[in-house]
Amino acid sequence: MRRRIITVGIFLTIMAFCPFALSQQKPQDTKPSNKAQEQNIQEYIELIRSNVRQEKAQILGAVMQLDAADAAQFWPIYNQYDAELAKLNKLRSDNILDYAATYDSLTDAKADELMKKAIDYQKQRTDLLVKCYDRLRGSVGPVMAARFLQVENQLLLIIDLQIASNLPLMEEQSELAEGDKK
Repeated sequence: MRRRIITVGIFLTIMAFCPFALSQQKPQDTKPSNKAQEQNIQEYIELIRSNVRQEKAQILGAVMQLDAADAAQFWPIYNQYDAELAKLNKLRSDNILDYAATYDSLTDAKADELMKKAIDYQKQRTDLLVKCYDRLRGSVGPVMAARFLQVENQLLLIIDLQIASNLPLMEEQSELAEGDKK
């Protein structure tokens, strides 16, 4: 069962964040025809995200092993959590897109701004997890709430690893210039 969950989690991660590879490409000259393409990409990203949320809910349903009474308490809390997480993830993806757009001209100030936003995202996500855990603990009990937190944390770590492994490290502008000469 655990191996199946991990395999599904990796699949979801790959499906969820393949579009981020597109955002890492160096910015090209923007032409009016690219606006339609950008809109199509954004719609594609949203479709994948919605599919991932559905798959994630299915994994949670299988792992949580909720009876009818607990399910009636769990899912409304989870759905609210998931909606709030989706909003937070929008902040994260916007920050990644900003990083991609400024990668070739990264200044100290911009690097600092991007990292502060990334840290703020992590804090807000942790606060959201605590809030959800507290609500679940009060409605389905500490064991079920802890099980949710364990599974959710595992899935988030897989997603975080996938994103981090696809983002290039920040470089000093002199390092970027030397790389262009080679």
